[in-house]
Amino acid sequence: MEFDLQKEMARIDDQIAKGPYKDTWESISTYPVPKWYADAKFGIFIHFSVCSQTAYANEWYPRGMYIQGTREFEHHVKTHGPHKEFGYKDFIPLFKAEKFSADEWNDLFKEAGAEYVVPVGEHHDGFQMYKSKISDWNAAKMGPMRDVVGEMEDSIREHGMIAGVSSHRIEHWWFLSHAREFDSDMTGKEERGHIYWPSMKECEDQMDPFSEPVPSKEFLQDWLARTVEIIDRFAPRVLYFDWWIHHSAARPYVRKMMAYYYNHMEKLGLTGVVNYKYGCLPFGCGVPDVERGQFAEAKPYIWQTDTSIGDYSWGYIPDNRYKTSRQIIENLVDVVSKNGRLLLNVGPKGDGTICEEEIKVLKEIGSWLKVNGEAIYGTKPYERSSEGPTKIEDGYFTESSKEYTSQDFRFTVKGDHMYVIAMKTSIDGEYLVRSFARNPEHEQFHYTGVISNVEALLGDCRFEHKNDGLHIYSEITSDYPIVFRISFS
Repeated sequence: MEFDLQKEMARIDDQIAKGPYKDTWESISTYPVPKWYADAKFGIFIHFSVCSQTAYANEWYPRGMYIQGTREFEHHVKTHGPHKEFGYKDFIPLFKAEKFSADEWNDLFKEAGAEYVVPVGEHHDGFQMYKSKISDWNAAKMGPMRDVVGEMEDSIREHGMIAGVSSHRIEHWWFLSHAREFDSDMTGKEERGHIYWPSMKECEDQMDPFSEPVPSKEFLQDWLARTVEIIDRFAPRVLYFDWWIHHSAARPYVRKMMAYYYNHMEKLGLTGVVNYKYGCLPFGCGVPDVERGQFAEAKPYIWQTDTSIGDYSWGYIPDNRYKTSRQIIENLVDVVSKNGRLLLNVGPKGDGTICEEEIKVLKEIGSWLKVNGEAIYGTKPYERSSEGPTKIEDGYFTESSKEYTSQDFRFTVKGDHMYVIAMKTSIDGEYLVRSFARNPEHEQFHYTGVISNVEALLGDCRFEHKNDGLHIYSEITSDYPIVFRISFS
């Protein structure tokens, strides 16, 4: 495909020059987090690409299948034959997504209570899931022969949800490079636009912002052009990036991308957010995302966590282990109480269907939110986010199954109400919230406000406000967190 990269670079510079936001961190940092995103608490992430068809190990199969000695390499040879005869590109004709329906997916996500949806536009494998003028290696021209992201974006908006897109393209610099280490289907240096281009040697430390080989100017311009194409086509209200945009060589191009994005949204009268990880952007230039983790305490800034229903893979594999809806709801409650929001991933099969395990989890989340959503949607953190003995570990990749007790509470606020969320049902039907202790001797929790009423969103309760705290009595039993709405005089 003929694409004039330099002409596109000139156009991007021209558009930046015309807009209010310049490609400096000082200018970019003035862009505010939109109110709609501050209010939104629950989104859906979708990993759906050629790796959905490989359906083995995890979504990094395209990399692992070319690393000699790995289980992916051995599986590939045993199942599909020598790499020279059947490489990653040969999965594309098998990836037909023949049962994919954007409306069916979004019916489910809407039922789950999602407010925004973020399909992956391009993963590390270099296959675009949308119609592109930059490369022929995309879902509209190969495999499904459909503009998957384009159909999704239209359907998401029609379902009254916010549409986003993620790009994991920048890791493609090295993602398939191990195929060059032996006699595989990757021969020579492919031209820009080919799915196997550039496949440069993988760095020893992916977290090193000065790792070598340094991404080339041509590759980074191509990355910028692809990202701008996503912005132009979809005006995504959430633009999500994986970690490698932190590389020092990428910084000037990341600044251009963000200035272009913010200017483009301004021109359309829309507002959007950029999600980033590991301090990849200067603080205040986007919204930080904590992958498979959370924070122990509330933060004064807006943040997001992303995790997957499947523990072993973000994409579909038949032997995945799935979180329960209870685990996810507990995670959502904890995150929201600390000024965060949850982006929950699903991994559809290669034929475009979502597995029964994930459907069940999503519907159960939706059932809980239908009753208790007022304690989640549009809320703000209370001065104290939590109370109780169960400790939360800070940081990335720290998620684990928690054994909450009936002494564990989370707090949110909206309007003139506060919500006390008990993470587990009390066996004796009594909940003591010490954060509202009236006695000055309880200095840590001393509370002088007047509580006029307490209501349980799921049923009946009564309360007493005593010196040692707020006592709530309720016979409600549930496998999920229980919400009490507090009114003040």
